[in-house]
Amino acid sequence: MLLEAIAGLDARTVVLVEGVSDQAAVETLAVRRGRDLAAEGVRVLPMGGVTNVGHYLDRLGPAGRGLRLAGLYDHAEEGFVRRGLERAGLGAELSRDAMAGLGFHVCVADLEDELIRAVGVDGVQEVLAAQGELRSFRLFQRQPAQQERALPAQLRRFLGTRSGRKSAYARLLVEALDLDRVPRSLDGVLAGV
Repeated sequence: MLLEAIAGLDARTVVLVEGVSDQAAVETLAVRRGRDLAAEGVRVLPMGGVTNVGHYLDRLGPAGRGLRLAGLYDHAEEGFVRRGLERAGLGAELSRDAMAGLGFHVCVADLEDELIRAVGVDGVQEVLAAQGELRSFRLFQRQPAQQERALPAQLRRFLGTRSGRKSAYARLLVEALDLDRVPRSLDGVLAGV
């Protein structure tokens, strides 16, 4: 997957993201901000999981193609990103702020969580309703495993229950965002490229 992803990659800057839902969010926000990433030479590249970050940094960073790099990562995955940046020669014992200075921004807990907070639970349910999925969500909430969870946690889990749903809703939630409430990590990675 790595070699396929970077073969023929025409870019001056690459934003590394965990998966296609993160890619959808970054690209949708860019459009909303009036940016044409392709024309700017910026590519958003899903890595198929953060554990692959070191390989991408090796191939695309200073020891590889020498491209400018940035990225988004989940809080729980910070160690993978830190070690990858260090191994690629981009710093040692990097703090979260130092990683952000390099263009790598943390999502707490993940991008879906940040988007749900930014849009608000009522706003997310409005997006679900507009997509004809509010009834499915209400059925999902009745499942025993969901009944004790808080509404934001139920929404977050629901977004990941069907193939393609996370990506679709990443785009839809970014489209629903008030641009004054964009998650800091998402805004930061886009502002830095």
